[in-house]
Amino acid sequence: MDLLSLEEQSKGCESCPLAKQGRTQVVFGDGNPDADIMFIGEGPGFYEDKNGKPFVGAAGKLLTQLLESIGLKREDVYITNVVKCRPPQNRDPKPDEIDICTNRYLFSQIKLINPKVIATLGRFASSVILDMKDVSMGRVHGQKFIKDGSLVVPIYHPAAALHSRANLVPLTEDFKKLKAYVGENVKLQEKAQDTTGDITKDNLAQEQQIGMEPQVEQMGLF
Repeated sequence: MDLLSLEEQSKGCESCPLAKQGRTQVVFGDGNPDADIMFIGEGPGFYEDKNGKPFVGAAGKLLTQLLESIGLKREDVYITNVVKCRPPQNRDPKPDEIDICTNRYLFSQIKLINPKVIATLGRFASSVILDMKDVSMGRVHGQKFIKDGSLVVPIYHPAAALHSRANLVPLTEDFKKLKAYVGENVKLQEKAQDTTGDITKDNLAQEQQIGMEPQVEQMGLF
């Protein structure tokens, strides 16, 4: 199945409770299906639910500006969310909703796009993709993890910078790293084969041992 067919399939999805809790439409994803960089957020908000595209509100505008700051357009990357339907009152998606949506759609999107870098936006998406509980963005943001042949780079959600301008500095710096990470060498790909797709706390410790110092927690919410 290709990406377009998967998107068409998702439009009528009623596999989890979110389908019957006030969504306007499924927000599958947007951008280049052959992108080197894939961004993954938490879930659609009010404006995304109305427009049918991810990151079109205030956080989306900042995301676009950050992309432009490193010479990229939205059309150059692929943007999606962990869940494809807006949770009511913008609550966090529940475990069963996450399991259904990731197994039916997100993991297939990642496989089909096969990005060199996956940028997880915020603590929630980072926790899901890295399969780690209690992810501290202050510790992991900007670092690289290897999973299934892609580099996973947790970065602050743009909403964190809108909430506190202090978060804009690390967010901007982490964006600058993304293009460099795309060009990572064969050594990292060999390491990816050795890890066989598993991300554990030991991997985090190893990354820190090779010169990536943990950062002070800035905003646990993100």
